[in-house]
Amino acid sequence: MSPSTTTTRTAVGPLTLRPLDPRTDSELLHRWVTDPKAAFWMMQDAKLQDVEREYMAIAAAEHHDAFLGLHDGEPAFLMERYEPAHVELVGLYEPLPGDIGMHFLTAPSEIRIPGFTRAVITAVMAFLFEDPAVERVVVEPDVRNTAVHALNEAVGFVPEREIDKPEKKALLSFCTRERFERATGRSTRA
Repeated sequence: MSPSTTTTRTAVGPLTLRPLDPRTDSELLHRWVTDPKAAFWMMQDAKLQDVEREYMAIAAAEHHDAFLGLHDGEPAFLMERYEPAHVELVGLYEPLPGDIGMHFLTAPSEIRIPGFTRAVITAVMAFLFEDPAVERVVVEPDVRNTAVHALNEAVGFVPEREIDKPEKKALLSFCTRERFERATGRSTRA
């Protein structure tokens, strides 16, 4: 998968995605993924070396990559993009051409910015749809993560069914390019 960097102007300020560097970003990510807010990320007990190893593996993978999100130039969120025909959902659903998988995590913060998480997921989705080959985004959040289900719905995701993954019961959901455009009023066509 080809890395790229992009900036999206939002109501909360500019949001930029850049390829994650596991060597320089792992300490920051370790703080994020072990924070109680990140319970659904399932890395609560991870050591720094575990996080670095995980993101080194993702960086080396052909069908999976990770990006660090910046808000006004400061690290603020994480996004992973994967090809579900090869990673994460193999054998759990029948992927279509143009499917791409996604995970995202906002950093823990003492400062609440109204609309921030929704701006992040919207920017992440716009970034994914910048690739003209992507027609549908696939997510599989934990069925108990009602906050992310509401965010997903706000940007156009439609739940299909619950699936059993080795680490969780997940809600398999899809968002087509058209649904995203309708839900957000954003055009994804160049």
